[in-house]
Amino acid sequence: MASSSSTTTRFLLVLLISSLILFNVICSTTKDEDLDEDLSFLLDDGGDESLTHSDDHHNLHHQQQYDEDEDEEESYDDFEGSEGEQDEEYSMPEVDEKDVVVLKQGNFSDYIEKNRYVFVEFYAPWCGHCQALAPEFAAAATELKGQAVLAKVDASVENELGQQYEVHGFPTLYFFVDGVHKPYSGQRTKEAIVTWVKKKTGPGVSNVTTTEEADHILNTEEKLVVGFLDSLVGPQSDELAAASRIDDDVNFYQTDNPDVAKLFHIDPKAKRPALVLLKKEAEKLSQFDGQFTKSEIVEFVFGNKLPLVTVFTRESAPLVFDSPIKKQLLLFATSNDSEKLLPVFRDAAKLFKGKLVFIFVEMDNEDVGKPVSEYFGVSDGPKILAYTGNDDARKFVHDGEVTLDTVKAFGADFLEDKLKPFFKSDPIPETNDGDVKVVVGNNFDDIVLDESKDVLLEVFCS
Repeated sequence: MASSSSTTTRFLLVLLISSLILFNVICSTTKDEDLDEDLSFLLDDGGDESLTHSDDHHNLHHQQQYDEDEDEEESYDDFEGSEGEQDEEYSMPEVDEKDVVVLKQGNFSDYIEKNRYVFVEFYAPWCGHCQALAPEFAAAATELKGQAVLAKVDASVENELGQQYEVHGFPTLYFFVDGVHKPYSGQRTKEAIVTWVKKKTGPGVSNVTTTEEADHILNTEEKLVVGFLDSLVGPQSDELAAASRIDDDVNFYQTDNPDVAKLFHIDPKAKRPALVLLKKEAEKLSQFDGQFTKSEIVEFVFGNKLPLVTVFTRESAPLVFDSPIKKQLLLFATSNDSEKLLPVFRDAAKLFKGKLVFIFVEMDNEDVGKPVSEYFGVSDGPKILAYTGNDDARKFVHDGEVTLDTVKAFGADFLEDKLKPFFKSDPIPETNDGDVKVVVGNNFDDIVLDESKDVLLEVFCS
């Protein structure tokens, strides 16, 4: 009998899981407003004006997290074959694009073949994201002149090129090397594009031999890694170069000059190799204390390149999603509350560097904060939420006072898996004594997973 009961229980559990999967599919097509808000528009890679709807992604991770804004979606048919009709209604803002090459069907293949490095933007004039990118793209083209070519294709006119390169949203960015293309999914700023292209076209690590060079780098770079080595060639330099190829958004430098090292906040008498990461944030300097190997350098850079607390924006979203540190602690608060809470949250972040990514979500920010809050089911703040990332997408909520001690305890319990997961749920019914029980998120475990009885569950959309 025990074996039969166990078999029945397993069967019912499989049936339950299948029902829940079917429930998600049905609800996604019948009542979109009841789903977690999909926010892929926050990703630079997914933040394009889309040509097709995509409702498959509901996890907060990398490029599979969030869908586009519903008011930003356009069908490919809306512009295919329009022969530029959209251009009469929409026009790109005036930008000095003297160094941006215009490519069309007639010159595209020949130009790509004759130029080794070509960074191409497929755009549409009516696309708001493309208009925002235009000045950044033009500035990057000027800075990279002679090293790589930046070009653009109006895919609302050049339909064949758009289809050939599977352009499904605007802007779509590709980097061509000797005719072979790969997508660019980094931040859409001049600095990010320039850094990324330089990494792909030049040496991974640049030598700094004079104090004048060092001054220029410090004045122009937002964040950088500097190695103080015994020699600019050899095993130490090789490890640094190998690490630099893993990270696309931080420039790496090396020097063997003590005077240069001092400008980069490295003790000129320090034992070599020494390594620091500098950034123009509240935490300006991070010092490396591991073994000087590629893997440990990479771990150090990823653990320190983000601010202590990252303000969640469209620009910062790719950095959060691309981080190998998947577990996150998110502070949800209004802009007024943030003045009091952010210093506390930053102090707590110092205790969990390399283990947790600390994120601030400004709840009264219409563009980003509100959609993110809705995605996580946070309706009031201040509140701290722990999120496991792409592993299993579990959420845990801290409703109490936000102090250094409470955040520290909550973060430690999160890492030790001591917290109870949070689910969006209707209220538990005040009376639930009928023959048919009402199951909601907050009583699911107590009723459905009660091992003392078998349960037949009906899952439906109202």
